[in-house]
Amino acid sequence: MTSASPNTAVMMRWGLIPFWAKDVKIGSRMINARAETVAAKPAFRASLKRRRCIVPATGFYEWKKDSGSKRPFYIHLKDNAMFGFAGLYDRWKDQDGNETLSFTIITTKPNPMMEKIHNRMPVILREEHEQSWLRNEVLAKENLGKMFAAYPSSRMVAYEVSKDVNNPSVDSEHLIEPLRTLKAD
Repeated sequence: MTSASPNTAVMMRWGLIPFWAKDVKIGSRMINARAETVAAKPAFRASLKRRRCIVPATGFYEWKKDSGSKRPFYIHLKDNAMFGFAGLYDRWKDQDGNETLSFTIITTKPNPMMEKIHNRMPVILREEHEQSWLRNEVLAKENLGKMFAAYPSSRMVAYEVSKDVNNPSVDSEHLIEPLRTLKAD
């Protein structure tokens, strides 16, 4: 869902390609945008003003570094409800005029549960902020601060999952089955 089409799902490429980019390669470095600096960065500034989107999800993975190795965790809401990440999008055209829609997910400082896994977490929009996020108008800094606050640990669950999540040839339900659960504080 985008600010231009709030009631329509739109397929996009993950990794923002700003309209002014010379080629698509820049997108691989722009899968995330930091909430603290998104308004100041040239790649995200225009999109924050007028090209916001909600990226629907039921959960996400994050990797915890432990003494040289990484362990994958699956994170979702306790009630297993679908939710939306705060995202930004842009339209890029190549030399032949072919258009690519791409997006990035905004990240913020972690809540106490996520802090045990990683130093960042995606901005999960609270339901009361979704309509404002999609409105095609500039948002006040104070409203952005509320929207970018870490989602409450008390409403989330995180648990370790199989390292098969790193294998692109594996597409199975076992990828979200728990090995160990991380307790929220």
